[in-house]
Amino acid sequence: MTVTAAISSAVDSVMLKEPAQNSINRGSTPEVRATVEGVIADIRERGDAAVREYSEKFDKYAPESFLLTKEQLDEIMARVPEQTIEDIKFVQEQVRTMAQKQLESLSDFEIETMPGVFLGQKNVPIQAAGAYIPGGKYPLLASAHMTIITAKVAGVERVAACTPLIQGEVPDATVAAMYLAGADEIYLLGGIQAVAALAIGTETIKPVNMLAGPGNAFVAEAKRQLFGEVGIDLFAGPTEVLIIADEHADPFIVAVDLLSQAEHGPDSPAVLITTSEELGRKVIEHIDTILVDMPTRDYAGAAWRDWGAVHVVESLDDAYVLGDEYAYEHVQILTENPREALEKMHDYGALFLGEGTCVSYGDKVIGTNHVLPTRGAARYTGGLWVGKYLRTVTYQEVTNTESSAFFGELCGRASRVERFEGHARSGDVRAAKYRGTTLPWSDHTFGN
Repeated sequence: MTVTAAISSAVDSVMLKEPAQNSINRGSTPEVRATVEGVIADIRERGDAAVREYSEKFDKYAPESFLLTKEQLDEIMARVPEQTIEDIKFVQEQVRTMAQKQLESLSDFEIETMPGVFLGQKNVPIQAAGAYIPGGKYPLLASAHMTIITAKVAGVERVAACTPLIQGEVPDATVAAMYLAGADEIYLLGGIQAVAALAIGTETIKPVNMLAGPGNAFVAEAKRQLFGEVGIDLFAGPTEVLIIADEHADPFIVAVDLLSQAEHGPDSPAVLITTSEELGRKVIEHIDTILVDMPTRDYAGAAWRDWGAVHVVESLDDAYVLGDEYAYEHVQILTENPREALEKMHDYGALFLGEGTCVSYGDKVIGTNHVLPTRGAARYTGGLWVGKYLRTVTYQEVTNTESSAFFGELCGRASRVERFEGHARSGDVRAAKYRGTTLPWSDHTFGN
């Protein structure tokens, strides 16, 4: 059965498949919030002892020190296959190249707006960053590339990185990626306790100024609660993919690409918007067939059932408008002229243009950063990039006395309109000193 659904005020679509779920929780559950709040408070109070207890509780791991020594790192590196090392190095070079180009796009400047009045801007790296590399079902070693390398290219002096054990085992490849990316400290530590230790600091872990990296609901909530005490990259939710396709797209590839992201988890939405009803129906058929023996079907199948959708629209312009309504993390364009989307779309985390690319390239190997906004955040922010690790600061200097006197009189007038007498007097004294005017509120005089 086809269902006509008005998804936005501008676009009507025919839905060939509706999601079983119809509301997205854009925040944490009360249970998650309470658990995270309790763990953070305990670590704030008891430091390392609390971190060790929670690591034992959640990961069955409580060593004397979570920090990997040089000897331990050498042992881990020796266990990683040479091909894996070579692949990590190649991918990291792609990420480094992209981050370096981003850095080069930023510039410091200084201008002289009046004689002796200098205004300037500098991009200053934060001094310490924490990188969280998830474990769980999937060892997301690519997150090491994205968080650590980008920070190092920005000029961050200290990067402390955490990753948990996976089913009691050291994730050798993940640790190798963290090491090769340039992490200054590597901790075998995960979950709320890792994020809280990095943000708050303990007896053995110095606090950082910023946290970056994806994680589960508890890690995401911990970052949310700690935001303000430290900076964060962004508020991350379940992975999202949206594909816009016309009649020229290959329905089998569309199906494979949708499921490639649905496998992230049972709450990962995968949406197709197409101008071709025939293509939409073929995609659904292919997905049903592929899921039968897909190794990650437990996640991908649930995600497709509960959050998957297929829309048919009248035109690609309608597809772009509807795509902006979703404002998804990943938007893949499989059309005859994919670059048209660069001009016509606005709200997305990252665009993947044409059949030759795919979201999985961005996730794993191509070099753009895969830490991207979800849950509609693409309407107001982009993803992690080198600029997130920089603070754009300004400075000013007035060396010309006549210019300072001019601004002093202007400051006096402007401040008194707002009833800021103290501000006004800071201007008054400069006008009095440099122009010889009198101070109406003081008998103080400035000598020549």
